Amino acid sequence: MSETHPTPEASATTDVPSGGDQPKRPAISRRDALQWVMAAVAAASAPEHLFAQATKPQDVRQHEAARQPNPKSGGYGVDPDLLKIYKPGAVWPLTFNKDQKRTATALADVILPKDHYGPAASEVGVVEMIDEWVSAPYPSQQADRPVILDGLAWIEAESQKRFGNSFAGLGDDQHRAICDDICYTHAAKPPFRQAAHFFSRFRSLAAGAYYATPPGWEAIGYVGNVALPKFDGPPPEVLARLGVEQTVR
Repeated sequence: MSETHPTPEASATTDVPSGGDQPKRPAISRRDALQWVMAAVAAASAPEHLFAQATKPQDVRQHEAARQPNPKSGGYGVDPDLLKIYKPGAVWPLTFNKDQKRTATALADVILPKDHYGPAASEVGVVEMIDEWVSAPYPSQQADRPVILDGLAWIEAESQKRFGNSFAGLGDDQHRAICDDICYTHAAKPPFRQAAHFFSRFRSLAAGAYYATPPGWEAIGYVGNVALPKFDGPPPEVLARLGVEQTVR
């Protein structure tokens, strides 16, 4: 059940008994209530040092304590400054070795090749982003790490098994022959289901990285958060395809 709380306006006309025969609590006027609210807002926005108390040198301020790694779990320390530009490997050690990076590059370019829409995935840092992703210490990234690494190893082994060459050394038709067997998890045959799970995750990471770059935005016609002099609504062809009608004029 939800509680109902008296508003300042209601309190101005209603006395609330405190119990027994004790006198009634005086009503609060709307002006008093507003003054209290304004005082609370002013206090919240005041400089922090006005309310700070002296602490011992070994004490840790509350907002800093929240940033410290948990000594019991080991933790992963303080998050990187997202407003700072880092070089690859500056935040945490990267994962891909030379062979893994070569395989990942070839696979990313199969998924997102260079065409009239834009450059290939490897040209805009997609592989580097995936390497950063599986190297990060956070739980979701660490869950993806074995999926990606084992999947790249499978791609290499399958390439050698079928064609006697590394995946990066295969031609387009050979790339397609392997990828067609794993590109849809629901349609993959039993021997390829685990590899299909890898391909689905790798494709998702590659697409997310690609379309977060300016060339990726341009490929899909995304112009960013810009002001428009007017908005005419969705194009007629889009409305027709969806079978809906523009009702807001």
